Formats: sequence, C-alpha cells, structure tokens
Amino acid sequence: MLKHGLALAAAGLLPMSAPLSRPAFAAGEALPVKEMADGIFAFAGTNGLMTQANRGEICNVGFIIGDEAVAVVDSGGSVAEGRALIAAIRAVTDRPIRYLVNTHMHPDHCFGNAAFADTGAVVIGHRNLPRALASRGEFYLMSYRESMGEALMREIRIIPPTRLVDNEETLDLGGRIIRLKAWKTAHTDNDLTVFDEKTEVLFTGDLCFLRHLPTLDGSLTGWIGQLEPLQAVRAKLAIPGHGPVPAEWPDALEPQRRYFEVLAHDIRAAIAVGVPIGDAVRTAAQSERGSWALFDEHNARNATAAYAELEWE
Repeated sequence: MLKHGLALAAAGLLPMSAPLSRPAFAAGEALPVKEMADGIFAFAGTNGLMTQANRGEICNVGFIIGDEAVAVVDSGGSVAEGRALIAAIRAVTDRPIRYLVNTHMHPDHCFGNAAFADTGAVVIGHRNLPRALASRGEFYLMSYRESMGEALMREIRIIPPTRLVDNEETLDLGGRIIRLKAWKTAHTDNDLTVFDEKTEVLFTGDLCFLRHLPTLDGSLTGWIGQLEPLQAVRAKLAIPGHGPVPAEWPDALEPQRRYFEVLAHDIRAAIAVGVPIGDAVRTAAQSERGSWALFDEHNARNATAAYAELEWE
C-alpha cells in the first residue's frame, strides 16, 4: 500500500485534500477541443492534481479522424470527461470510434475508459499496461474516492487494453496511418506514443511535459536515455502529456532534459559526499524551481525516487 501511495504521489496525481466540487458535465456537453492540424484534435488539461474541482481533467487528451474511423488518445481522468470527449468527437464527425489508445497507466489518462464501452472501441496499450493496471488498479480506485468524490468515482472502472503493442504497430483509419510505439522504462514502464504520418503530429503521452514539472514513476536514467530516440521522431508538432498544445518538436523536450540533468547531477553529488536522502531531497534541483508549475508538489518525490535509483549505480 505504501509503495502504491508513493507511486501515486510520484506521478503527481494524488492531492492532500479535496477542494469543493463543481457541477458534473451536463448530458451531451462536449470537451472544448481544438484542431491542432488537419483531423487532429486535442484538449489541454489544467496544471493541477486530480480533484472534484477539476473533474480529473489534468492531462491532454485528443483524437485523430481518418476517412473511415476515429482513434482516441487517452480517455481522461473520469468517465464524465470521457463522455465529454465522445461528445466533442460527435460534434465534428459521425465516423465510428474504432480505437482508444492509453498512453500509460496513470488515472488521469485512463479513468475515462468506461465511457467508451458502448462505442465498440478496441482499447490499445503497451505490453506492460495490463500488468501495471492489475497491480495498481484497485488502489487507484480506493485512493481517489476522497479527492475526486463519490459522484465522479462511481462509474470509473479499470479497463485494461485488449490489444497490446510490443514494439511498433500501425493502425489504418482510412487514408490515414498512425504509428504506435512502445518505449523502454522512462516516465513509467508502459509508455506508448502515437504518431500521425499524414500531419506528422506526435502524441507523446507523459514522455513529454511542458511547464508542468515532469513526474517520475519509472526510471530517471531510463527517461534520460529515451530522450535521444524521442528527439529523432520526425514530427512537426507534438501533443505533450501535460502543458500547452500544440508544441514545437523536438524543442518541447529541452526543458525537461535540463531538469533531469540538474536533478541527476545534484543527487549524484549528494550521494558522492554521503548526504542523507532526507537532506538531499530538500536541496536537489532547486535551481529549476522557477521554471515549472507544481514544482513544490512533485520535485521532492522525484528526488526521492532519483536518490533510490542512483545510489546503486
């Protein structure tokens, strides 16, 4: 339980207390998406923790429209948000929603999955995603009841993917090929990206954060190691997991690269001279403080995870 709680905290999802709620989505209310490129739509979540007040809408979600079908990228932080995303899709097309791609296991990206049960969409994820959801799913459901409230949590179910990506796969939406890639351990051990070949737009999932401090729930060295192959993806624009959309690519990776390098340097320096973890965590990466939203909420957790990983190098 403690391990899962720390993982939630490291992921930047679990608030200390729940603010007042706002009304749930009205029936048929559409999420306010914007068209990023031809047939590519996205909604930018708020920089915050998942609460009743924001209805779990803290990550970026979107969809891709082909001549024959639609693929959705992440379902959001609640069934209410998932339904609002479906309403947004229906506002621009009546083509069938054939695929729902979950970029990784965190609740803000997949708590809306149940909204898509009646669409017939095939849920797709990284090969490690079913194991990750089986391990943490029930804890996620229990942990968010206070912060999200019973009304939002009532319909949320953990729905794992039925189609898995081991390395790379393509989906044909009709006149439009999208490429799915499973990555090595970085933000999590089940990160997946979605690349639209027609517009060269990349949905990065949480492999890329902008303005919102990156949250570490996988491997710091692994994530740093994935930055070069990520940068090599020949995209024109990116939809990051958190932050403003769209973003220039690969420039969007540079702020988090800098943060990771500073964090790793500071933790290694502390370990080298025998600074205890508690003291190291308080001082690591403080030079980055003014560059990120939610720094105080997440940096200490990132530093704790980094210390635990780097002390065994």
